Amino acid sequence: MAAMTDPGRKYDLVLFGATGFTGSLVADYLAEHAPAAARWALAGRSTAKLAAVRDRLAERHPHLKELPLVVADATDRAALKELADSTRVVISTVGPYLRYGEPLVAACADAGCDYVDLTGEPEFVDAMFLKHHARALETGARLVHACGFDSIPADLGVLYTMRQLGPQDGPVRIQGFIRSNGAFSGGTLASAMTAMSRPGAMARTAKARRAAQPLPAGRRVGVLAGPPRHDRVAHAWIAPLPVIDNQIVLRSAAALPEYGPDFRYGHYAAVRRLPMGLAGLAGIGVLAVSAQIKPLRSAVGRYVKPGEGPDERRRAKSWFTLRLHAKAGGRSVVTEVSGGDPGYGETSKMLAESALCLAFDDLPVTAGQVTTAEAMGDALIARLTRAGIVFRTLEEPPTQSPGPVRRG
Repeated sequence: MAAMTDPGRKYDLVLFGATGFTGSLVADYLAEHAPAAARWALAGRSTAKLAAVRDRLAERHPHLKELPLVVADATDRAALKELADSTRVVISTVGPYLRYGEPLVAACADAGCDYVDLTGEPEFVDAMFLKHHARALETGARLVHACGFDSIPADLGVLYTMRQLGPQDGPVRIQGFIRSNGAFSGGTLASAMTAMSRPGAMARTAKARRAAQPLPAGRRVGVLAGPPRHDRVAHAWIAPLPVIDNQIVLRSAAALPEYGPDFRYGHYAAVRRLPMGLAGLAGIGVLAVSAQIKPLRSAVGRYVKPGEGPDERRRAKSWFTLRLHAKAGGRSVVTEVSGGDPGYGETSKMLAESALCLAFDDLPVTAGQVTTAEAMGDALIARLTRAGIVFRTLEEPPTQSPGPVRRG
């Protein structure tokens, strides 16, 4: 656990990317919910834009009128080193992370500074493990990726579900069915397009990580797969989602013994009506094809630019629900994680609470690249519950096969 105070560090938290769309929402959340004694700062590349964010915060919170500003560019390794040396935890909202994220991760690993982000880019997470996990182990830094809608509901939802099941010594099968009406920002679109444009590099990096981080002896993990179908537990049509949530959940399963020796997870989109699902799959296919062709990729990027996103009225109407169906030891359990606007309102909450959890809570001793379940677990579930995200157990469902297994 990091010390509650560190006289050698000027700040407890630094928010890097505070002038962006999601960064400004995280700043709003910290202004409302950071402890009164917390020492925190806003960071980014423009002093004028940072000052504008601070002025906006100070209108509602006058005590923040002198909130410190830290000027650093995502490519300036010297400035990022100085930033990481000055704080206990860094929050990064600057993406696409494949393009802009690595120098800050490197700085935090070297400085022994904890790091959280909201990436949904599998290649970035694997590459950061290969490049910086070993150094973070040496310095004690905790590098925690995917601390937003990707992938806290899935990762902590599965952990919560495992708490209902209890420790397992046999096979565990869990399906996650996600429903939402949330919109996306330009930054999210840019990250998705970047990730989809590099399938070969993503596969090579994932293979290199598997070689560098073999599973513990006697442990197996894998992804549940199957064709689109109607599911009685989800009460919806479902289709597998090839997103980072699978990767994060399986890393937690490999790290935490209570998940058992044989664990499988599948993450699915769920829609009430089949035509909606087919339209969604078609849309993903169009984006995937566009990502491979530079002119089309650029055209999609112009549609919603980084730094832009849904307005407050749209976010207020947005929601998500992740229903989890678990089978283990002859039992069948259904749980749910639910909340408001997934991409921005709840993501900013999840990201900020993750950083506050690392900074101020009594946590298990971990270091290196770790998941939210591994590093923060029950403490972060408790924080998010107090913040309005719901974790609950439903009635046990009818028996139904979770489908075939694709090994991973």
